[in-house]
Amino acid sequence: MLRPKLPSTPYVPSITTHIPQDHAPAPTNPAGRPVAPYVGVGAGAVAAVVVVGVVLTALLAAVAVSAVSVAIAAVILRSLVSNTNKR
Repeated sequence: MLRPKLPSTPYVPSITTHIPQDHAPAPTNPAGRPVAPYVGVGAGAVAAVVVVGVVLTALLAAVAVSAVSVAIAAVILRSLVSNTNKR
């Protein structure tokens, strides 16, 4: 079939130079267990506690709002019923 003809690109030689440098050895972990796995677990645990706290706070707020609305409705209904009995 038909194939598009791509323009030819000129050859550009790559120039790489190696400059030797004296690097200090990387600091080693002191004898004992590595700390990195525990940091990840700690961050996950903190995130889980925060999420659970937010969810529980939202549920508590929903229950409080529902209780207030039921109390207001009860007061209104009681006043309506008591007014009809007095007439």
